[in-house]
Amino acid sequence: MKFGIPRTLYDDVHEQFRDTVVRFIQAEVLPHYESWEDAGRTPREIWKRAGEIGILGTSVPESYGGMGGDFLFDAIVLEELGRFGVAAPAWDMHAYIIAPFITHFGTEAQKQEWLPRMADGTMIASIGLTEPGGGSDLKELRTSAVRRGDTYVVNGAKTFITNGHIADRVLLATKTAPEAGAKGVTMLWVDLNSPGITRGKNLKKIGNKAQDTAELFFDNVEVSADCVIGGENEGWRVLMHGLVQERLVVAVRSAVIAEAAVDQTVEHVKQRKAFGNTVFDFQNTQFKLAEMASDVEVARPFVDRCITLHARGELDMVTAAKAKLWTTELADRVLDDCLQLHGGYGYVWEFPIARAWADARVHRIYAGTNEIMKYIIGRQL
Repeated sequence: MKFGIPRTLYDDVHEQFRDTVVRFIQAEVLPHYESWEDAGRTPREIWKRAGEIGILGTSVPESYGGMGGDFLFDAIVLEELGRFGVAAPAWDMHAYIIAPFITHFGTEAQKQEWLPRMADGTMIASIGLTEPGGGSDLKELRTSAVRRGDTYVVNGAKTFITNGHIADRVLLATKTAPEAGAKGVTMLWVDLNSPGITRGKNLKKIGNKAQDTAELFFDNVEVSADCVIGGENEGWRVLMHGLVQERLVVAVRSAVIAEAAVDQTVEHVKQRKAFGNTVFDFQNTQFKLAEMASDVEVARPFVDRCITLHARGELDMVTAAKAKLWTTELADRVLDDCLQLHGGYGYVWEFPIARAWADARVHRIYAGTNEIMKYIIGRQL
């Protein structure tokens, strides 16, 4: 949508990259998206094509096969995925949440081995935190990793694993010192083709249907000690480092989803007729759209400022929580009103507003529920 307050965070280089991303999505993602939803997963070929144009390595250093950019380039990809209603492939999880863990906490050998393959799309990544019946509370993790010489023996189960069926590796949160609670967690970079790993059914979700979501089971899985990320019993530190970016990723996507929904709804109500007028002609429609247009435009400068601060390494945990809380609540509120203004068509899957309404709902759960965001914010107060 058009903003009264101009956006100033992107320069010509950024916008040229945005054009590349837009053309790629239009040519190679949208024509196949419905078939991916039916299949419940995305093909490896599209990951490799994304790697070729740089989508998977925007902020990976050039020395490890990436573009060497900052979070501004990540944000451009997130914005265009959200604008086009593309919830999968889960490039955001792979490239903007997991890859930074390897970049910041991996050894030189680990970065040389894994980051180039993540950037070019020949290796797909997932992250394993949440456990059946236990959520992602680190101090309550039950997936264990017992050190035996140069290997860890892993036993346990994880659920809600994005990319879990198509991934080659999972960044797995394990308990290596149970008596230490959250401070006894170790992150292991586990090969998902290892003996003893079973991938459960592809979970059927309300939305994000083209994005595979797995259950993973580990039965005496041997993992080399070379696959520890960040050090033994340092998992808490590793994960806390990534929370600001993870929550901002959700906020960036949520803000642009809301903007796109308003644009789509304005176009729809100007074409749809009721009682001799277009739906747009009714005062209720104009008032609703006025409220939503104002809300999403007010959100934009705040999100843009968060993007800028994070690209400089200056965004703090509480502000990221505020951004995630506000934008996800805003998106769901806007999407619900936009769906209503679409009438019966809003409940038809082929219409973008229906997909967006279903896909966006999980954002209030992702990256820590919004109740946790309120706790983080309230604790500072």
